[in-house]
Amino acid sequence: MGAYGSTKAALHHLSTICAIELGPLGIRVNAVSPGATRTDMGGVAIDAFGERAFEQMTPLQRVGIPSDIAKAVFYVASEDAGWVTGQVIEASGEMSL
Repeated sequence: MGAYGSTKAALHHLSTICAIELGPLGIRVNAVSPGATRTDMGGVAIDAFGERAFEQMTPLQRVGIPSDIAKAVFYVASEDAGWVTGQVIEASGEMSL
Protein backbone atom coordinates (compact mmCIF):
# COMPACT_ATOMS: atom_id res chain seq x y z
CA MET A 1 0.00 0.00 0.00
CA GLY A 2 3.00 2.32 0.33
CA ALA A 3 3.32 3.03 -3.37
CA TYR A 4 -0.45 3.37 -3.79
CA GLY A 5 -0.81 5.75 -0.83
CA SER A 6 2.19 7.81 -1.88
CA THR A 7 0.80 8.15 -5.39
CA LYS A 8 -2.59 9.31 -4.10
CA ALA A 9 -0.89 11.87 -1.85
CA ALA A 10 1.24 13.12 -4.75
CA LEU A 11 -1.83 13.56 -6.96
CA HIS A 12 -3.60 15.42 -4.18
CA HIS A 13 -0.68 17.84 -3.89
CA LEU A 14 -0.35 18.16 -7.68
CA SER A 15 -4.03 19.13 -7.89
CA THR A 16 -3.48 21.87 -5.32
CA ILE A 17 -0.36 23.23 -7.02
CA CYS A 18 -1.98 23.17 -10.47
CA ALA A 19 -5.02 25.02 -9.09
CA ILE A 20 -2.75 27.74 -7.71
CA GLU A 21 -0.72 28.04 -10.91
CA LEU A 22 -3.63 27.84 -13.38
CA GLY A 23 -6.23 29.80 -11.42
CA PRO A 24 -5.08 33.17 -12.78
CA LEU A 25 -5.84 31.80 -16.26
CA GLY A 26 -9.40 30.97 -15.23
CA ILE A 27 -8.70 27.24 -15.08
CA ARG A 28 -10.11 25.26 -12.18
CA VAL A 29 -8.30 22.09 -11.10
CA ASN A 30 -9.96 19.45 -8.96
CA ALA A 31 -9.52 15.71 -8.54
CA VAL A 32 -11.85 12.87 -7.68
CA SER A 33 -10.44 10.17 -5.42
CA PRO A 34 -12.47 6.99 -5.70
CA GLY A 35 -12.69 4.24 -3.12
CA ALA A 36 -13.34 0.57 -3.80
CA THR A 37 -15.38 0.56 -6.99
CA ARG A 38 -16.83 -2.38 -8.89
CA THR A 39 -14.91 -2.00 -12.19
CA ASP A 40 -12.70 -4.37 -14.16
CA MET A 41 -9.63 -3.16 -12.25
CA GLY A 42 -11.28 -2.55 -8.87
CA GLY A 43 -13.18 -5.81 -9.04
CA VAL A 44 -9.92 -7.76 -8.92
CA ALA A 45 -9.08 -6.37 -5.47
CA ILE A 46 -12.68 -6.61 -4.29
CA ASP A 47 -12.88 -10.25 -5.36
CA ALA A 48 -9.46 -11.05 -3.81
CA PHE A 49 -10.36 -9.72 -0.37
CA GLY A 50 -14.10 -10.31 -0.49
CA GLU A 51 -16.79 -7.75 -1.19
CA ARG A 52 -18.12 -7.96 2.37
CA ALA A 53 -14.72 -6.93 3.75
CA PHE A 54 -14.81 -3.76 1.65
CA GLU A 55 -18.44 -3.10 2.55
CA GLN A 56 -17.56 -3.22 6.24
CA MET A 57 -14.89 -0.55 5.71
CA THR A 58 -17.45 2.08 4.69
CA PRO A 59 -20.28 3.66 6.65
CA LEU A 60 -22.51 3.16 3.61
CA GLN A 61 -21.83 -0.59 3.77
CA ARG A 62 -21.31 -1.07 0.04
CA VAL A 63 -18.67 -0.79 -2.66
CA GLY A 64 -18.98 1.90 -5.27
CA ILE A 65 -20.21 1.55 -8.80
CA PRO A 66 -18.87 3.51 -11.78
CA SER A 67 -21.82 5.94 -11.79
CA ASP A 68 -20.92 6.99 -8.21
CA ILE A 69 -17.56 8.23 -9.46
CA ALA A 70 -18.98 9.66 -12.69
CA LYS A 71 -21.43 11.84 -10.75
CA ALA A 72 -18.59 13.34 -8.70
CA VAL A 73 -16.57 14.02 -11.86
CA PHE A 74 -19.62 15.56 -13.52
CA TYR A 75 -20.11 17.87 -10.54
CA VAL A 76 -16.55 19.25 -10.45
CA ALA A 77 -16.60 19.70 -14.23
CA SER A 78 -19.92 21.56 -14.15
CA GLU A 79 -20.63 25.25 -13.68
CA ASP A 80 -22.27 24.31 -10.36
CA ALA A 81 -18.71 23.93 -9.10
CA GLY A 82 -17.56 27.20 -10.63
CA TRP A 83 -16.11 28.40 -7.31
CA VAL A 84 -14.52 25.05 -6.45
CA THR A 85 -10.83 24.61 -7.22
CA GLY A 86 -7.86 22.89 -5.65
CA GLN A 87 -10.05 20.24 -4.08
CA VAL A 88 -9.89 16.49 -3.96
CA ILE A 89 -13.39 15.07 -3.81
CA GLU A 90 -13.48 11.75 -1.94
CA ALA A 91 -15.97 9.57 -3.80
CA SER A 92 -15.25 6.65 -1.54
CA GLY A 93 -18.19 6.13 0.79
CA GLU A 94 -15.74 7.43 3.43
CA MET A 95 -13.34 4.55 2.86
CA SER A 96 -10.04 6.36 3.02
CA LEU A 97 -6.47 5.20 3.01
